[in-house]
Amino acid sequence: MKKKVEMLLKKGVKIISPETVEIGNEVDIDRIGKGVIIHAGCKIYGPDTYIDQGTELGSEATVSVYNCYIGKNVKLKGGVFYKSTFLDGVSIGLGAQIREGCLLEEKARCAHTVGLKQTILFPYVTLGSLINFCDCLMAGGTDEKNHSEVGSSYIHFNYTPNQDKATASLIGDVPRGVMLREPPIFLGGQGGIVGPVRIGYGVVVAAGTIVRKDLLEENTLFIDYPARVSKKLPFHRGFYPNPKRIFRLNILYIANLIALRRWYLDIRNSFMNRIIFKGAIDTIDTAIAERIKRLREVAYRMPDSIRLHKRIKGNNDRIIKWKERFYEKWPEIERYLLNAKEIKGDSKKREDFLKAIEASIKENGYDYIQVIKGLKEEDAKKGTEWLQNVVDEILKESKRIIKD
Repeated sequence: MKKKVEMLLKKGVKIISPETVEIGNEVDIDRIGKGVIIHAGCKIYGPDTYIDQGTELGSEATVSVYNCYIGKNVKLKGGVFYKSTFLDGVSIGLGAQIREGCLLEEKARCAHTVGLKQTILFPYVTLGSLINFCDCLMAGGTDEKNHSEVGSSYIHFNYTPNQDKATASLIGDVPRGVMLREPPIFLGGQGGIVGPVRIGYGVVVAAGTIVRKDLLEENTLFIDYPARVSKKLPFHRGFYPNPKRIFRLNILYIANLIALRRWYLDIRNSFMNRIIFKGAIDTIDTAIAERIKRLREVAYRMPDSIRLHKRIKGNNDRIIKWKERFYEKWPEIERYLLNAKEIKGDSKKREDFLKAIEASIKENGYDYIQVIKGLKEEDAKKGTEWLQNVVDEILKESKRIIKD
């Protein structure tokens, strides 16, 4: 470790207290850029770890990094960061626990004591303090002043009484969100989301509110006044009264991830160095695999759910047939979803949008944010239609397989 530290110092990495820093023997120091600042007590491990120029680790507390891909001018101020990707300008305060499968795009920000896992934040999305926001994708906003935000003391409830995690929530979406033109979404502090739900652009959720249903009417304020009554209802673990909703929302989430993957392959690839690009694709693939796994777990619980359903509701309930199809068709659905990662969408819309990107590059250079913002409105709309076509194709085929 001492030798690794000495080699980093010689190549221009600034290490504030070299004797306190740990660098794993497996770490490739060629993947740590000049001008990186590493404060006292930091730990860097993993052969995949990559840290680009201008990044600062541990300015507020010690930082531990394990197999992360970190872009330029990122500030990880304190905490543990594991198998995730952080694009240029990301900032995260002390006390962070960022677990596997997270992708934070340009200038996404988190204040102190934030926990994330399998979470994707689009550019400028900001999280306050004391937040647990696992299994989400959040978009919306246009710049550092007009951004989607989650208030402090917020939680995404991603584990159900049925002991499953088929609960990922889509806050915004991919086809519109990547264009950086949509109104921001605001989730007020001391609140939460019971996943899975969908929330539309421009929605404001009042502080202290728990979101339990989809909020798709855009540019609206949602305030929930909890009933001040005590209620006892029967609960049957594993019953799954509405499996159709779970299936549809999970397929929609997976379809958006696949659209995001296509966006990276066809668009972002031109604006990223190959290592960070690989990190982003690997993270998206991890997210897709996680969501398929969680939906599979629910599908394979259907036989027990059917037996419970018959005991409680009788044999004539129509939802039993749907549960049977969900279980029987799952292997075919899973095969389709894995193959769907390669869907390219409508070829004409794709080609038209690629030409628009080329024109914007000529005008704005290779600054990704400026190129996207520099698109004409009609061209941005073409891009959204192309990505939405990817999403719609996956939804349509999944529905056909399960005969929904």
